[in-house]
Amino acid sequence: MRIIGGKYKGRRFNPPAKNWPTRPTTDFAKEGLFNILTNRISFDEIAVLDLFGGTGNHSYEFISRGCQDVTYVDKFGGCVTFVKKTAQELGIEDHINIIKGDVFLYIKNCHRKFDYIFAGPPYPLPNIPEIPDLIFEHHLLNEDGLFVLEHNPNHSFEDHPHFSEVRNYGTTIFSFFRP
Repeated sequence: MRIIGGKYKGRRFNPPAKNWPTRPTTDFAKEGLFNILTNRISFDEIAVLDLFGGTGNHSYEFISRGCQDVTYVDKFGGCVTFVKKTAQELGIEDHINIIKGDVFLYIKNCHRKFDYIFAGPPYPLPNIPEIPDLIFEHHLLNEDGLFVLEHNPNHSFEDHPHFSEVRNYGTTIFSFFRP
């Protein structure tokens, strides 16, 4: 895996993925997503929430592009340890708040709003369809914010009241939501 843009562009990181419950977003899909976001977001002025953060792939990308305020949440200890180590190696510890915990409990107990929220849950997770509702029920997104949910073709959110668009990168799909 590599960081595709910004200050750390080209920097590779190799998580010890053996027996990890992660499915990192492919560079192809991530590059497509960030091409869209570059035209919509001022990276250095936003607060980002990275749910089911896994290897930290999205968090690093935002920080590399100038974001100073990223919150990363994942419950798998191996991922959290890897992200802490990588943040230290990159010297970005001041820009990332790493939380080891259940994403659903975090959403329920969070009292903060974000400008951009990304969720890349494990595809077999049975309650993926609930995630957009939870984000909006708990008011985690600022008025002009954007929520992006990564999922596979087994899910469609086009009938969700906050759905705005979808982008398809093979079996990786990004559904966009707005308040």
